[in-house]
Amino acid sequence: MFRDDKVLVERFPSRLEAELAAGLLEAEGIPAYILADDAGGAYPVLQVIRGVQLLVSKEDAPKARRFLWEWRQAREVERPSEED
Repeated sequence: MFRDDKVLVERFPSRLEAELAAGLLEAEGIPAYILADDAGGAYPVLQVIRGVQLLVSKEDAPKARRFLWEWRQAREVERPSEED
């Protein structure tokens, strides 16, 4: 039942990155959920192979995708160039 109304908005190579994105969405009022299969932490390499999924409700998905895209764009602008 949990996943019935949830959709994948993004897949991350690590739980840390997924947790960061989930926290950003939560701060925007969008409940976010992380789904990862790493055998209970015994095999963290499975996160890299299978990815860590970030899920939100179907109704929040467009807003979540747009927010994550805008956040990435802002980070690209903030990165210092090689010359700095």
